[in-house]
Amino acid sequence: MTHDQHMIRAAAPVIGEDEIEAAVRVLRGGMVAQGPEVAAFEEEFSKIVDGRHCVAVNSATSALHLSLVALGIGPGDEVIVPSFTFAATANAVRLAGATPVFVDIERDSFCLSPQAAEAAITPRTAAIMPVHLYGHPAAMGAFTALAERHGLAIVEDAAQAHAAALDGTPVGAFGAAACFSFYPTKNMHSLEGGMVTTGDAAVARTLRLLRNQGMEQRYANEIVGFNVRMTDVAAAIGRVQLRSLPAWTRQRRANAAVLDAGLRGVVTPPVAEGAEHVYHQYTIRIGAESGKDRETVSRELLERGIGNAVYYPTPVHRLAAFRTGEKVLGHTAGELRETERAAAEALSIPVHPMLTPQELDRLTATVNEVVGDRA
Repeated sequence: MTHDQHMIRAAAPVIGEDEIEAAVRVLRGGMVAQGPEVAAFEEEFSKIVDGRHCVAVNSATSALHLSLVALGIGPGDEVIVPSFTFAATANAVRLAGATPVFVDIERDSFCLSPQAAEAAITPRTAAIMPVHLYGHPAAMGAFTALAERHGLAIVEDAAQAHAAALDGTPVGAFGAAACFSFYPTKNMHSLEGGMVTTGDAAVARTLRLLRNQGMEQRYANEIVGFNVRMTDVAAAIGRVQLRSLPAWTRQRRANAAVLDAGLRGVVTPPVAEGAEHVYHQYTIRIGAESGKDRETVSRELLERGIGNAVYYPTPVHRLAAFRTGEKVLGHTAGELRETERAAAEALSIPVHPMLTPQELDRLTATVNEVVGDRA
């Protein structure tokens, strides 16, 4: 990287004056715990998930955990999950007392394979948890049909997929519950936070009880619950970010189109028919045909000032927390060939909406230079 070049960051969380003013307004108002800002954020977020009930919590991990508990999934149950995902997906299953069953992904979308999921169903299977990885929607039509045939719940892990859609239906409006993340590097954030969406009013009420020590009325605890509330400061920031989400999503897609057109010698991310990808990550594949391994490409890009990251180098089933082979912790079903391949080849490069046209040009040229134009 020369002295006149700057590092193009892999992610660029936005904390602007509007976010700061929103946080200060709440702090000065004195109502900082779960209050009117949280309620307003829930109502506004529901508009991007077909008007579903929304329940805000402190993280997407809490959202996933509470969703499973609210749906009655726990010890003795199995939940089908991808292994090519962040560990929180499987952690939530274990936190609920259920057993994660790891199955393979589709090559193109990096998302859970419906065929692999169907082959993994047993009498103990209670739910399927598709992950809309990198912002690409999973094959929800197939999963919905599969769940109906076998009497299973679907819990969408939509942590990376705000405003994504499939065949006109927004992500977050398919399953019995769906969970979003508002971590700083996501497509929108609230510093920290999560949201559960559900079409079932009874499930929504249970979620509200579970997030707040099992009570709606103070000191009138109805069930045993958790303390995973969202603060009003976080919600106020989330409301500001939500207003910017449509423009940011358009810019992510425009940036991805530039990369699609300009990159050579790598496999760019395909988009399934009917899918509206929101490019939380722009993930290329560095395969053997490129002549360089993924780690070499990653290092050389960093040396030239191009931020990048590997999501995820170790499939969850091989992490220490799950690799014992004991069914109590989780187990694999079938071969995870595409999972292992993706873990070895996937490399995410910048696509965030803060990129300038000049940075996009430099990014494209540098990737082509490092990998080598083999088109």
